[in-house]
Amino acid sequence: MTDTTETHTTPPRGGSGGYDAYMPHSPEFRAAVDALRGLRQDLISEAFAYHPLPPMRVDKGLSRRLSGRLREYAAWTPHALITAAGLLAMLIASDNSGHGAVTNLFVGVLALAPILLTMVRPVLAFWLSLGGTAITYQLLNGASDEWPWMAGSFACHLVVLTVVAIRTRPRTAAWMWLLTGAYSLLWEGGLGGPHYYGSNTIELLFISALALLVVSVWHIRRDAQQTVTAQQTVTAHERSRRTLLEERTTIARELHDVVAHHMSVVAIQAEAAPYRVENPPPELEKAFATIRENAVAALTELRRVLGVVRAEDYEAPDAPQPTLADLDALLDNVREAGLSVEKAVTGAVRELPQGVELSAYRIVQEALSNTLRHAPGASARVEIGYVLGGLGLRIVNGPLPQPSLVKPSPGAGHGITGMRERVSMLSGEMTAGATDEGGYEVVVFLPVPLMDEGEA
Repeated sequence: MTDTTETHTTPPRGGSGGYDAYMPHSPEFRAAVDALRGLRQDLISEAFAYHPLPPMRVDKGLSRRLSGRLREYAAWTPHALITAAGLLAMLIASDNSGHGAVTNLFVGVLALAPILLTMVRPVLAFWLSLGGTAITYQLLNGASDEWPWMAGSFACHLVVLTVVAIRTRPRTAAWMWLLTGAYSLLWEGGLGGPHYYGSNTIELLFISALALLVVSVWHIRRDAQQTVTAQQTVTAHERSRRTLLEERTTIARELHDVVAHHMSVVAIQAEAAPYRVENPPPELEKAFATIRENAVAALTELRRVLGVVRAEDYEAPDAPQPTLADLDALLDNVREAGLSVEKAVTGAVRELPQGVELSAYRIVQEALSNTLRHAPGASARVEIGYVLGGLGLRIVNGPLPQPSLVKPSPGAGHGITGMRERVSMLSGEMTAGATDEGGYEVVVFLPVPLMDEGEA
């Protein structure tokens, strides 16, 4: 016979392992718990938190038009407005006939202190305003027909609710408004009797609700503006980064085309060279074979590294890449666009490496495009200098004519960056900046290694 013992497990009580661990909670229950947790965090835990009111920004709006000492004073405008509201509430609270000067002064201080406290401890100012309302009512013995909010307490609490709502967040403002209503109902229930018909709770709740609604809309609008500004900043950064990457990709493609062409020529010539010499020695054939192998290997590695920058839909142009020989056609094109430009060439014109020719052409093209965009109607000059160590470029434009019929169009600011990338790729030097006459100039030097007479 087998004994069967039933084991009954009693759920533990209290703590994190109490009935809460065994009983599923409804969404309403969770919402209530979250609400109470928010109330404790916003109005109890943050009651003594120190949050000084910072000076106002003076770099935007009407304040940025001020200068000198006035602009420094304008930064403290919020503090001055809060102080003025506190003095007004103090004046209203202390205007009580039939009471002594000391009582009126104390009542006025009770209305002033919470408002001033909003500038350093906003949540504590709310609790002080509630407590001051009860003290004021007792000191004045309910002398006014307006209760439980005497005139000074009414003005004080309305200002405190508004300022604290501005300085905190909409959820905190909602809790303050609900607690204000509950506080008023407790006062009405405690006083009761004929006073009930003179209650001004509805007026306070209505006016404060309108004020908090305006503040909440302001919070939402400010948060939306900050979000949009952050998104615009991220978008501008991504656009700048994408433009730079596109420019580098274009340079990489052109570099790939130029180097791949020359390496292919080297490989073909190395393969064909032994057949151009009658009875070439074995050493020569081996040397040419090594050259061809190295050229093919270098070409393979080049395509492996730089070939990834080619988009799947990228198609190599049918026409050859432009050089300085095509510069006259470019100048004619910009002249048709309305730019008065002249060209000056110094030194002995000679054929340069394809990478130098292409980069020089693109730099002149971008500089003239910048002139068309930023200084429409101005004249430009392109100077090309062939020197022993390389190629010198200077593209300068005059100032924007005044008055100008065509307004400058702002660009993305990546033209100079692209030119610097090209110059850096060729180990050159570049300067760009405004001229003394009010124009703009770009000066570039692209080094070109000298060729020996035998190589020539």
